Amino acid sequence: MKLLIKWLLSAVALLCVAYLYSGVQVHSFGAAMLAAFVIGLLNVVLRPILVILTLPATILTLGLFLFVINALMFWAAAGLLGDGFQVRGFGAALLGSLLYSLIGLVIESALGGLFAKK
Repeated sequence: MKLLIKWLLSAVALLCVAYLYSGVQVHSFGAAMLAAFVIGLLNVVLRPILVILTLPATILTLGLFLFVINALMFWAAAGLLGDGFQVRGFGAALLGSLLYSLIGLVIESALGGLFAKK
């Protein structure tokens, strides 16, 4: 149940990013749902591999290179989905992924309080 609610709220977060920033466009709630799914899938499958491969750059930049990896995942999802979810370039992907991550933190904290184990 928590996973389904998180997925729905992630799609809403993606719509909020598109509303707040013109470099990211989402054409419908269905496209936002699909984009949230693809971003989550890329973050689970591809992101750990990229983090390990870029560990020296991450250490040299004191962790700031992780922002680049997040932007690449965001941009890759837009590239895979085509017209429903569009990002205008790497800079837009960087800012969009930052906004998406901040909204995601709010979602996680809200869900943590909602589904707290007693």
